Amino acid sequence: MFVPPANLVAILASRLTGSPLPEGITALSAGVVWNLRIARVLLAFLAGAALAASGAVMQSVLRNPLASAYTLGVSSGASLGAGLVMLAGVSIPIAGAFALPFAGFASSLLAMAIVMGISRAIDPRLDNDTIILAGMVFSLFVSAILTLLSALSGQEMSRLMYWQMGSFALRGWEAVAVLAPVLACALAALMALSRELDILTFGEDEAASIGVPVRAVKPALVAVASALAGCTIAFTGVIGFLDLAVPHAVRQVFGPSHRRVIPFSALAGGTLMVVADLIARTMIPPLDLPVGAVTAILGAPFFAWVFFRSRRGRA
Repeated sequence: MFVPPANLVAILASRLTGSPLPEGITALSAGVVWNLRIARVLLAFLAGAALAASGAVMQSVLRNPLASAYTLGVSSGASLGAGLVMLAGVSIPIAGAFALPFAGFASSLLAMAIVMGISRAIDPRLDNDTIILAGMVFSLFVSAILTLLSALSGQEMSRLMYWQMGSFALRGWEAVAVLAPVLACALAALMALSRELDILTFGEDEAASIGVPVRAVKPALVAVASALAGCTIAFTGVIGFLDLAVPHAVRQVFGPSHRRVIPFSALAGGTLMVVADLIARTMIPPLDLPVGAVTAILGAPFFAWVFFRSRRGRA
């Protein structure tokens, strides 16, 4: 449905001020603009901001240029938890209406713990490549479980498969209302710990010698990053590579200080996600392609470039 720009402005003014709609603008067009398009754009921005900020923190805490929710298996873990809630209708008494983001958050933390446990068992030094490989193996294993669940879910199979590819279609203000305060609280916490993040990039021993309580700060940072990724994935499905690429680009432009990296990563990630969603909606009309496919096409070559450059740097 095409809505002229003038009508769009009038609809926004009506919704924000409570004034009646001008003549010639139907309630249907106003509902489409407000409940579908505006909500979708805001959700895309919030999701991109959350994933990019999460990736920036994981890369700094783990001192790994390839660390992200996608490559470390956090995305897959959150997908499995949210997928089980979707298919089985699991009720979480404490969470209530927030069962889906709660499941995504809890599963993302569990996935991160499993990946780090596997990495430590294989290599006590927790080499960067070991963590990435453990995350990728775990991600493949969980993806296989999700595929099996999809095959056994009958009528829900197509819904779950589409959700795994990441999309903002048919998402409304409820998702925005949950993700916005989560993002705001997480960004506030990360900005408060930006100095500790700067110091942790030099190593845990150096940070401890300066007085940073590493054993308390590092788990807290990982938990915040996992919460951002898990809550986002619970609503939007798996959207990969954006949280890997955006922090790298931001550091190249604004430097390594996390007082700039975190907010600018969130801003750039949100903007890029809105653009990616626009491409997904308009590239092959009238199809609404999964936005996760668009970000993967753009991000996979970047992942390969970062990986081989890091390998050459150690050679």
